[in-house]
Amino acid sequence: MLDRLAVLDEILERHANVLGQDFHPYRNHTYRVANFHWCMLPGTVHDLYALSVAVAFHDLGIWTAGTFDYLAPSEALARQYLLEQDRPELVPVVVAMISEHHRISRVPPDQDRRIEAFRRADWIDVSLGLLRFDLHPDDFTRAVERFPRLGFHLRLVQFSLRHGLRHPLRPLPMMKR
Repeated sequence: MLDRLAVLDEILERHANVLGQDFHPYRNHTYRVANFHWCMLPGTVHDLYALSVAVAFHDLGIWTAGTFDYLAPSEALARQYLLEQDRPELVPVVVAMISEHHRISRVPPDQDRRIEAFRRADWIDVSLGLLRFDLHPDDFTRAVERFPRLGFHLRLVQFSLRHGLRHPLRPLPMMKR
């Protein structure tokens, strides 16, 4: 179980003020997604670093940019962080993980496998486990017990409704085919 990722925690702490009361629900979401991803596609320390950065920033634009059309702001934050950390080689895969995480269809097989695993991991959490892909049920249960939801999904519904009222022709702008 991934329960202490220093890079993830450091990034989230940097944004604690803007996350406000959503800090712990978002942190738990990021840890659930990281664990689902790692269970389906374990890797190297290098992969864990990329995963930590992607999961930290993947939805953060909701809060930092104040919008439910948050993929571009989240990608920009991740890109800036990686460049500050002198890790430009990770920009393509981390930005793709963020960009494609709400894709409805499978990521093309010629893409980095981490992108599809990340997409699946986020869908597992957002669907409250209705979608499981190839995640073992025990892994799902352990992650949810260790990192409870704390109202995160209700908060997403609130953001979605607010955005949908303002932009009825684009109620879920982050969704891709």
